[in-house]
Amino acid sequence: MSVETGAPKDMLAAHPETAYFWGRVAGDGECEDGCVTVRTNDETAARRLASIAGAERADRRIVERAYAHDTSITRKEEEFTVQVVGGLADRASAALGLPFDGDSGGYRFDALADYDRQLLRGLLEGCGTVCFKSDDNAVGISFVHSDERLLRTVQTLLDRCPVDAPYDDLSETSSGYWFGVEDDAAPALGDWLYEGSEGTGLFAPSRRRKLRKSIERAR
Repeated sequence: MSVETGAPKDMLAAHPETAYFWGRVAGDGECEDGCVTVRTNDETAARRLASIAGAERADRRIVERAYAHDTSITRKEEEFTVQVVGGLADRASAALGLPFDGDSGGYRFDALADYDRQLLRGLLEGCGTVCFKSDDNAVGISFVHSDERLLRTVQTLLDRCPVDAPYDDLSETSSGYWFGVEDDAAPALGDWLYEGSEGTGLFAPSRRRKLRKSIERAR
């Protein structure tokens, strides 16, 4: 059982917990006047995100979500929403360049540069997809988002990570934009992203399990 994280004293200071949290918010959340929202379909991850931010609870509901690469395909699944009420959203937008109240963002994550692994892990779990490509016996890792600038930021983070992670050019999809990590690089990237995560609890168990099983099958 992983260790549950505690609430950082400053949500905008550089810590593994804050890097993971803001990666999740950027990937599948928003900053609005008086509220930061982040979503996940993993109940354990929702509890951990709430613990990091000091939120009281995570709300659960069943939603019909569009498939990331084709919005004409939908599926029903659990969704947990964590909300942090107060002035944090405005501060996060100013400090980290996150979109605020519908305005576009600049995504200035340099303050979290010492924790790129946790930031990228949060982004992968927020707006990434993982699959096993049975025809090619390979792992597929891709990132999908409506904001092209966010995906460019993810590419910059991949460029400076210590493992080789080449990727495709951005392409348009029915839900915005996407790009994929080259198949040969995906296993090493996946190993690096979740290295040391067991002791911190900064991960969604269902997402980590799926990625690791895909890597095992490919190997």
